[in-house]
Amino acid sequence: MKVVYFLVVILALTSSVVSAYDPSPLQDFCVAAKEKDGVFVNGKFCKDPKLVKAEDFFRHVEPGKTDNPVGSNVTQVFVDQLPGLNTLGIALARIDFAPKGLNAPHTHPRGTEILIVLEGTLYVGFVTSNQDGNRLFTKVLNKGDVFVFPIGLIHFQLNVGYGNAAAIAALSSQNPGAITIANALFKANPPISSEVLTKAFQVDKSIIDYLQKQSWYDNNN
Repeated sequence: MKVVYFLVVILALTSSVVSAYDPSPLQDFCVAAKEKDGVFVNGKFCKDPKLVKAEDFFRHVEPGKTDNPVGSNVTQVFVDQLPGLNTLGIALARIDFAPKGLNAPHTHPRGTEILIVLEGTLYVGFVTSNQDGNRLFTKVLNKGDVFVFPIGLIHFQLNVGYGNAAAIAALSSQNPGAITIANALFKANPPISSEVLTKAFQVDKSIIDYLQKQSWYDNNN
């Protein structure tokens, strides 16, 4: 009898886990639309299939400008930029780097990322969660190399070559989100209190105050 109860519990847990996932779409596509009335699927309204055209699935991406403090530019191709991605569970980004340019440590809370280097040499890495002791995995990538960043983990890319660099990142979500660590700490609105940051980093409060003021200056100039 105990065995029967055990099997019933396992089946119940399994069925609840399966039902927790979004079902597969029951149509070929659901092109995102801006209409206020319509079928609301995965955060977007669906465009009338009879009005869908090839342009809904197309976008041209130019190299991004890298003349900024971090020396990099991320050009997103998420569902907001390419409506045809809605419900398809994928997205794309082009990342351009000036020499020594950095795509600062950040996370994608809803997507795994796989990166392929188009040109240049990149130093990349990610940090594991605390269940693994926050280990750092790094690799130097050259043209044609591929690297994967698991979902939700902090990761970065740094151009360590002598010239420009570029990469394409594919992500397993139509809207993977992006949280840049430095921005979240020092440019949040409203800002995280200096008391919290001082204690977290174990540094003098004047340093935190300076960083917060500098961030405000960067945002307003």
